[in-house]
Amino acid sequence: MTNLEHPLITRINATGYPSIDVEPKESAGSDYYGNEILVGDDIVEHDGEIILADSLDDYLIEVLEFKFRKATGDDE
Repeated sequence: MTNLEHPLITRINATGYPSIDVEPKESAGSDYYGNEILVGDDIVEHDGEIILADSLDDYLIEVLEFKFRKATGDDE
């Protein structure tokens, strides 16, 4: 009978699941909030400050005092 098992399943059965952290990522410094920036992370630069893209909403609200809200239809 033919082996109908998917090749990835065969490999996992033979070697186990691969580790997500096989290779440590290289640090590229830290952002405005002190969060570690890893090579390949998305960043934003503003007035010489570096901000992780994941922290951009916080930066806009806390530093630049942006206001986020829902549109109501009455907005101009």
